[in-house]
Amino acid sequence: MAKYEHLPIYKKAFDLTLYFEKVVTNFSRYHKYTLGTDLRNLSREILKMIISANNRTVKNEMLLTIREKLEELKVVLRLCKEVKTFNNFDSFSYAICCVVEISKQNEGWLKSQG
Repeated sequence: MAKYEHLPIYKKAFDLTLYFEKVVTNFSRYHKYTLGTDLRNLSREILKMIISANNRTVKNEMLLTIREKLEELKVVLRLCKEVKTFNNFDSFSYAICCVVEISKQNEGWLKSQG
């Protein structure tokens, strides 16, 4: 099994997953169990896919799936912003910046695969 802890994309995705675990606790009860669950599940799913992609010899298909999941996560984050689930704009800003950075790293990884 290939090592993945050293990958910058893994580190950033792990940090984002951990961030969602913490920030969702401050969501209102209704949003905690709807949008908060979506954020937490999508971020964990992306983290697992990064590990899976790293273990494959042909990574393109998994990296394209990660791209789709990141877009889903962006949509859920935008929805969270619109319904004001985050305590402040900085919380949303940090999360969306992390997703954009992970997306850029994923695109770079995809390009490096040829």
